[in-house]
Amino acid sequence: MRVFLGLCALVLAVPAGATDAARAPVVVVDPGHDLRGNPATEPIGPGSSKQKIKDGGGTHGVVSGLTEAELNSRVALRLRALLEQAGVRVVMTRKKTAQTSMGNIARARIANQARANLFLRIHADGSTDRTVRGTHTLYPAFRRGWTDDIYATSRRAARIVQSETRSALGFPDRGLQERSDFTGFNWSDVPVILVEMGFMTNPAEDRLLATEAYQRRAAIGLCRGTLRFLRRAGDCR
Repeated sequence: MRVFLGLCALVLAVPAGATDAARAPVVVVDPGHDLRGNPATEPIGPGSSKQKIKDGGGTHGVVSGLTEAELNSRVALRLRALLEQAGVRVVMTRKKTAQTSMGNIARARIANQARANLFLRIHADGSTDRTVRGTHTLYPAFRRGWTDDIYATSRRAARIVQSETRSALGFPDRGLQERSDFTGFNWSDVPVILVEMGFMTNPAEDRLLATEAYQRRAAIGLCRGTLRFLRRAGDCR
C-alpha cells in the first residue's frame, strides 16, 4: 500500500488558535482537458511500461460548438465558489483554457501534494451515436500497489456524487463504472472520481449544458455530492 511521503505514525494536535483554513477539508477540482490536447505519452501507472497519451483533447458540442475544456472550466469555477462558501479549501488544477494540457500524472500530483480529501475530475462525454445521453461517474478499479488504498473511498464518493449530479441535471442515470486504465486514477494517492456530466454529442444535452442555467445545475449537484461525501453541512446555493 502506498503512503504519503513523510507520513509518520505521529498524531499532530491542532492548536486551539488554529485557523478555519487549517481545519478545512481539501478538494482538488480538475476541469478536464484543455484547448489543446497533448499527444505525448506517459506511464499508465507507477512503474508501468505501458504508455498512454497525455490528453486526446476532449469532445465538443455538436450544436453549441462549445469545447469540452471550456464547459468543464465553467462548471469547475462555479463549483469552486460554492465549495468555498461551504468552508472547503479548493485547489484547481487549472483556472483557464489557453494552453496545452498538462497530462494526467501532473493533475494527480497536484491532488497528492494537496493531500486532498477528494480529487474531483469534471468532464463531459462524447459518442459516435448521437442518441446516447446521460450522466455517469467513474472511479478507480482495485489494483494492488496503485489504487488498493483509495478504492473503497473512491467508490463511495462516486456513488454519492453521481446521485446528486444526476438529480441536479435531470439527465438519464448511466450509473458507475470502474476503470483500471485511467492514468489520473492510477497515479492518485487520494480518493478520486471522474464525473461525465452528459453527452455533448447528444443535441438535447449539448444545448442544455451550453447554458448558464445548466452549468449552475451541474455545479450545484457536484457541490451537494461533495459535501455529502465529506459529511459537511452546506446548501450549495
